[in-house]
Amino acid sequence: MNFPSFNLLAQAVLSGIFMGGLYGLIGLGLGLTWGLLRQINLSHFGLVFVSAYLSYHMVTVGHIDAMLTLLILPPVFFLFGVGMQTVMSRFSISPFNSLLVTFGITVIMESVIQWIWTADFRRLETHYNDQKFTIGSLYVPVPELITLILAVSLSVSIWAVMRYTDFGKAMRAMAEDGPIAVAFGINEKFISKMLAGLCAALAAIAGVCLALTFTLTPSQIFSWVGVVFASVMLGGLGSPLGPLLAGILIGVSESVTMTITAPSWAPIVSFSLLILMLLLRPGKF
Repeated sequence: MNFPSFNLLAQAVLSGIFMGGLYGLIGLGLGLTWGLLRQINLSHFGLVFVSAYLSYHMVTVGHIDAMLTLLILPPVFFLFGVGMQTVMSRFSISPFNSLLVTFGITVIMESVIQWIWTADFRRLETHYNDQKFTIGSLYVPVPELITLILAVSLSVSIWAVMRYTDFGKAMRAMAEDGPIAVAFGINEKFISKMLAGLCAALAAIAGVCLALTFTLTPSQIFSWVGVVFASVMLGGLGSPLGPLLAGILIGVSESVTMTITAPSWAPIVSFSLLILMLLLRPGKF
């Protein structure tokens, strides 16, 4: 095993930070749903890929700028999230049951994607793909930079809302003890719908970023589940900043591991970190 040069190692760290930003962005909505609504929403991954394919279609067929899809898709997905939460709130769904229900929804989404766009690989080609600049000897691709900026901005904004606004305090109170929060006048149903809509909108943003960076195929939906789950659990359920920090840690660890050893070792990293965290701090989960 040959140790890589400093420039190669630094580029790997930078690439890992960008990858971790995407992990954190996908995990942001999943972690909020899991931690605050007590729903393990696997359909979040389906929504990410539906958004990715819709942005691909809007750019390639409708000739819309890829950045403009970031303004169009999130409001539509917000309404879908509100509607989905309205339906689910009519039933007493435990976290395990929500896992089963949303898994079924994800399978349906995957089938719909294959029906409309087939199982062929799709690549979103935009002028952003070729845009990059250098910082010293390091290359910074613009799509990955956009993803990281969005991930950091959204995570910090949601953290500020949850910490400093009445709506955010109501969300935290509802997650801590729903019946007591309702007794003090908090509208649990309204807050749950708004939070579900927000998480769906976050999935839409993550989907656009995914399409800007990766080649798409429907079968990839479930390949993202493991590493994003690890980011959410390492970062803390319901935490807006935790999944981003954990995602960057995992992304850098994977990238450096691939640079030093081989790409086949990368998937071991995220689950090794998760197992280590479970052993050291089992009460956190």
